Amino acid sequence: MHPPLDAAGAGGQARCMTASLKIASWNINSVRLRIGLVGRFVDQHGPDVLCLQEIKCETGVFPVQAFRDMGLPHLVIAGQKGWHGVAIAARVPLEELPVPEFCRHGEARVAAARIGGEGGITIHNLYVPAGGDEPDRSANPKFDHKLDFVARMDAHYAAADTSRTVVTGDLNIAPGEHDVWSHKDLLNVVSHTPVETTALEALRQRGRFADLARVGRPATEKLYSWWSYRSADWTRNDRGRRLDHIWAGEALAPGFDPATFQIVRDARSWEKPSDHVPVVARLSL
Repeated sequence: MHPPLDAAGAGGQARCMTASLKIASWNINSVRLRIGLVGRFVDQHGPDVLCLQEIKCETGVFPVQAFRDMGLPHLVIAGQKGWHGVAIAARVPLEELPVPEFCRHGEARVAAARIGGEGGITIHNLYVPAGGDEPDRSANPKFDHKLDFVARMDAHYAAADTSRTVVTGDLNIAPGEHDVWSHKDLLNVVSHTPVETTALEALRQRGRFADLARVGRPATEKLYSWWSYRSADWTRNDRGRRLDHIWAGEALAPGFDPATFQIVRDARSWEKPSDHVPVVARLSL
């Protein structure tokens, strides 16, 4: 067991005095609609940091008190009416950071925070555009937007000091052959097309990140975090995709134990679930 995150610090300033950080990411598909499921997950898994995507509410109506009651009182929220929106909730103080300009439309798709001040851990919580249905950027503006978003990520992380950065969220790309139920059937389906997977892998490598889901696991192991609502019985078909990710920079990745990575599949069977499930990893610091 690793000791939990400790918020104590001289002068009231938060600092990392911990040996570990348990971080979770979940596209919740409306935080207010599914606040009970969030509470259930937090109670069962006890994350130190919870990154949510697609919160689908403006910042002013985010259920702040519910997160305080869960023991996650420290919040960075980038809300938007109706769609999108991301939030970071933590047990310890968060320093809100300026967000990189990944989204050319100014949508609420990025939240950035730091734990522990200078020399601490930077967290980027991202909701990459889904990209629509047609994998042709000239014919489909949504797909063009997605590829532009990923290109901006690439440029930013290639130039930045990412050594103590965690990138997490719904990246809306299943990168590997075994991150989808059928590589052959999905090669021309948005989220697994070669232009997307190649771009995502290039930015991951240029940003010097480790994809924690795949650390210490065989490349042939099937890993999914999303199952369509269109499937009447998702467990029977198991036609999933791994769209949700946790990446760690070079200074953080060596402290990761692959045994701590979880995809909380059972959350897909909870009452009125999101079509995504939480992914969880613990970093030893």
